[in-house]
Amino acid sequence: MARTDAIVLGAGIVGTSAALHLAKRGLAVALVDRGGPGEETSYGNAGIIEGNTIFPHAFPMDFGALLRIALKRAPEANYHLSFLPKVATWLLAYRANTQTGSSIAFAEAMRPLFAHAVSEHEALMAEAGAARYLRKEGWLKLYRNDGSFEDNKRECELAEKFGLVAQPLGVGEARALEPSLAPVFRHAVYWRDAASVTNPLAVTEAYAARFTKLGGVILKGDARTLHRSGDIWRVDTDEGPVDAKDAVVALGPWAPDVLGPLGIKLPLAVKRGYHRHFQPRGNAGLTRPIVDADVGYCLAPMEQGIRITTGAEFADRDAAPTPVQFDRLMPAARALFPLGEEVEKQPWMGSRPCFADSRPVIGRAPGQRGLWLDYGHAHWGLTLGPASGRLLAEMMTGATPFCDPAPYAAERFAS
Repeated sequence: MARTDAIVLGAGIVGTSAALHLAKRGLAVALVDRGGPGEETSYGNAGIIEGNTIFPHAFPMDFGALLRIALKRAPEANYHLSFLPKVATWLLAYRANTQTGSSIAFAEAMRPLFAHAVSEHEALMAEAGAARYLRKEGWLKLYRNDGSFEDNKRECELAEKFGLVAQPLGVGEARALEPSLAPVFRHAVYWRDAASVTNPLAVTEAYAARFTKLGGVILKGDARTLHRSGDIWRVDTDEGPVDAKDAVVALGPWAPDVLGPLGIKLPLAVKRGYHRHFQPRGNAGLTRPIVDADVGYCLAPMEQGIRITTGAEFADRDAAPTPVQFDRLMPAARALFPLGEEVEKQPWMGSRPCFADSRPVIGRAPGQRGLWLDYGHAHWGLTLGPASGRLLAEMMTGATPFCDPAPYAAERFAS
């Protein structure tokens, strides 16, 4: 039996970053997962480190958009009809939390984490020898109609108050940045404060390697075996049981599987998403990620090729994949950028863990001494993994947190 200071359950970008920050502060840490670091949800994102994020992803309000989603014609969203009754209460709360007042509250509560997103990644990349994966070229958001571009102005105005650069561009200016884009859009916004990575899996693996160099141990095990044994936490691994005074649940969409039996039931839902890689045709290429806002997908240049990520799918986490959104978005994507052959035949699928207020839970677990939570990062797991890992490590070691952790406390759901 191994005795450690802390067990971190979940080796995605969030858990790996938390484990690394704890190890940097001198703790003996075991990072436990059923698979390798970064192989689940952390693998399949758009690679954007969204230091520029202001508002949560909006619930559609336009009747036409809602009708297209209801009729399963919308590329930006899909759903399984049998799942909707299970998530209806969550969806109503999510809708309320994307209204104007709540969106501003989100922006203010989350700004400290987003403001540190790029710098915290840069610090870990420098230590882990992973700086080659970082691009500081921002990202482009394209608009195909005037109305959606006008709707974006409120976000740009608030961004200016936060000291962020949201630069409106004409079609020609956007194509000067990305010459391979076809002029099928009417407006663009260049978010210069964002960064991106060319291989999210490799970044997580590099952080995990740095963690082991600092004395951390990575073990295969079943997080669902976590239980109290006297005054300590114990989890079973392939190498035997591991004990620690503190345990961190950083399991993303699988967190309820561990927390539920411990009596902790927080209102988490999942948004499933898909990606595929394509080779560009000819000499076409991209320097930065491109979001086609009115269609609802992202084109991101990766080491594997051009990655296309879909919008949200509302379905049971473990239900069979239904990647129908690709059928709806591919004509628009091919019209925008010269996509060539598929790199792989089967799309990848992952689940984004989301609370209705779009904020993660970072801090102590209610009613369980020595148990800590770091999950629910929604669309921003890659973005916020290092920043939230630093905040959690500061809280666990008694250091002064770099920002107020209260907006991310689990107790906000008590009422």
